[in-house]
Amino acid sequence: MNILIKRAFLLLLMITLSVISSGQKLSRRQYIDKYKELAISNMKTYGIPASITLAQACLESGDGNSRLATEANNHFGIKCHNWTGETITHDDDANNECFRKYPQAEESFKDHSHFLRYRERYKFLFDLDPKDYKGWAYGLSKAGYATNPMYPQMLIKIIEEYGLDAYDNMTQEVPPSPAEIEKVQVYTPPAGTELYGISLERSLFSKNGVAFIVASSEESYSSIAKEYKLFRSEILRFNDLDKEVPIADGTVVYLEKKKKHAEELVESHIAEAGESMYSISQKYAIRLKNLYNLNKVKPGYEPQPGEIIKLR
Repeated sequence: MNILIKRAFLLLLMITLSVISSGQKLSRRQYIDKYKELAISNMKTYGIPASITLAQACLESGDGNSRLATEANNHFGIKCHNWTGETITHDDDANNECFRKYPQAEESFKDHSHFLRYRERYKFLFDLDPKDYKGWAYGLSKAGYATNPMYPQMLIKIIEEYGLDAYDNMTQEVPPSPAEIEKVQVYTPPAGTELYGISLERSLFSKNGVAFIVASSEESYSSIAKEYKLFRSEILRFNDLDKEVPIADGTVVYLEKKKKHAEELVESHIAEAGESMYSISQKYAIRLKNLYNLNKVKPGYEPQPGEIIKLR
């Protein structure tokens, strides 16, 4: 009897494996179970609620059964946008549009996290409570993630129907928001430095551990150098300039050498229209030469909107 039971079990197992290998579609619950640990892990690293990641993946990939998911490991329908990796064409808003193709699903989930964390228009979401999945759902819609006006309700329905918010409570290790990391600090130089004597007359700030001031159009790099007892050539070098240029109101002027890379947890920046490598280097207090090197591009290269710029 036991032998018959074992044989029946083995037969059932073989049939199940055969069905799976033949392309049987995943159910939503199977898909969630398959990727929940990855979503939780990404929440620890990037601060995006696991429930939101999973609900978006369910919608965008048809529970992992879409052509983009099965043939390109693209679970979020992310289009090429200056992508340098492999691609796949797929009919979407137009025929034969270009989509990113990943070697494995993990890369797609990571890219989705980067897409949200390093774009300016989504940064406000990270100021929300990471367990506020409703705030995130409506915030994504507000930021223009999807054109469907019912997108927030669709995400919330999936989260509540499958209890995905439980996964948001499985980690307390959420990184600080981009705003917290990039927040400008009031800078108090060490006693005895040249900058210390000036700090009472004018506000000094710090970004990425580098002292700077906010200048006005009435100033010049030469006048600022004189004020802070620097050589004109020094302040130009600190700001990656080879000659004097007019200063606009609100310009950040560094008074020390910028760093080789951005601070911890600031891995990338996704370029917006009108941004340059220089403006990005000033935004994150990174030397322009190092920014070129980090991205393996030649001096003079300018990013395209949507391009991922490495900062570390």
